[in-house]
Amino acid sequence: MNILEQIRNRFVDKIGIMEKSAKRVYIAVEKEEARELVCYLFRDLGARFSIATGVDTRPGIEILYHMAFDANDLMLTVRVLVRKPELEMPTFSDFMPAAEWIEREIHEMFGVKFIGHPNLQTLLLPDDWPEGVYPLRKGTFESEKENEEREN
Repeated sequence: MNILEQIRNRFVDKIGIMEKSAKRVYIAVEKEEARELVCYLFRDLGARFSIATGVDTRPGIEILYHMAFDANDLMLTVRVLVRKPELEMPTFSDFMPAAEWIEREIHEMFGVKFIGHPNLQTLLLPDDWPEGVYPLRKGTFESEKENEEREN
């Protein structure tokens, strides 16, 4: 059974799979199921965690976990939407240590709080950077309070 069949069988109606090509696949999953899926890919199927990226969308921050299956020449990206305004997501750093620094970066740049993360301290921005200002969010350099005031 190939990798995608194993994933489909295990997660049946919890995921949406989009095959861009034989070598590039995207899997959409709800935040509540993301940890189980990524852990399965990493631990059980032997995927290599390449990197995670974040994108600010209107409804929330989309986090993309890029997982490589090198022996199969497959890059699989798990897409998770962390909805605004509750930008919280469980950490993956406890079972996938390489996620620790990129989760810190996503936290700092987008304001996503990774629950259970061992160290969400400043990584890239200067120590005097204003709290609540996230440089990669739409409406750059505006705090959440300013965004809320504008919307009301």
